[in-house]
Amino acid sequence: MRRTGQLAVVLLLLVLPAGRAAASNILPDTDVKSLTLAVNAHGYALVSYVTSSGKPRHLLLWGALNSNKPSESVRQVRFQIDYTGGYTRFRNGSYWKTFKNKCTRYTGPKLALLVAACRAPDGSYWAIQSWQRNLPLLGFDPWKPAQSAYEFHLSHWTGRLATLELFSHVTYGGQFQGVFGRLGYDGAPVHGFHAADIGNPDDSYGRNVYIDTYGSVYGPGWKRESGILVHNPTGTYCHSFVPQKPFAGYPSQEQRPPAPGKRYRATVIGPGVTPDVQVVASAPPSNDAGYNARLRATFDKVMTGDARCVAER
Repeated sequence: MRRTGQLAVVLLLLVLPAGRAAASNILPDTDVKSLTLAVNAHGYALVSYVTSSGKPRHLLLWGALNSNKPSESVRQVRFQIDYTGGYTRFRNGSYWKTFKNKCTRYTGPKLALLVAACRAPDGSYWAIQSWQRNLPLLGFDPWKPAQSAYEFHLSHWTGRLATLELFSHVTYGGQFQGVFGRLGYDGAPVHGFHAADIGNPDDSYGRNVYIDTYGSVYGPGWKRESGILVHNPTGTYCHSFVPQKPFAGYPSQEQRPPAPGKRYRATVIGPGVTPDVQVVASAPPSNDAGYNARLRATFDKVMTGDARCVAER
């Protein structure tokens, strides 16, 4: 690549089809209605709702808090789930009917995508968030019901949330725009150790950052551009809005144009059973040498140790 005064990024991992994340806090049904969250004094959460087909469900969840730091020898925290509302756990088919909710008004940090949240008697927080994680990439409209479905994610935590950084910049000698950032938790990078060839995590530590572009050639509003696996061991990621060929099975195999937008958005499932995090960044200003210089310095700081995202000089 030519040496210039602007920043470019070499992408060794581009986009991936969204898949089932290796996370225990994704509830088993999508597009549910009448959802409620209750927590008793013994650390059990009861999530009740009506499925899209009209069936009432009562899930009992327990046994997970916060997140472990990435480790190949220590299993990530995960919820235990009783899909029968208490019969499997307590041999009591009426357990969910007599469940005593002790969860009070939520007083924790602001959460994106929030459906329900409360403060448990032990001071910990529980929350449910919902969003369309499986939207098609490269701005395609959904053509399968699962692609437009809203998932529901349960979290249980104390203390601070994960930190998701998102920066926009110019890339490839100023020809394109791109984003980069980093995912961290409790002072350490968030990353996994094993992933499929297309970039979906194969372990419970890995996370994909979903990138959306606003007001692009894809159309008005937010459109899903990409899903990026955070890198081991830095927790960093990068993406440039360049021409790309759709994946096999997409409605068209014609090359998609670059889709820079007015704003960019990044969303990620929180590590362990912590809340999902979402951040937004404005597109980089055009022909602003001062901005570009600052972003080169920011890139060098944020992306230190990441061999997959390389800055051009």
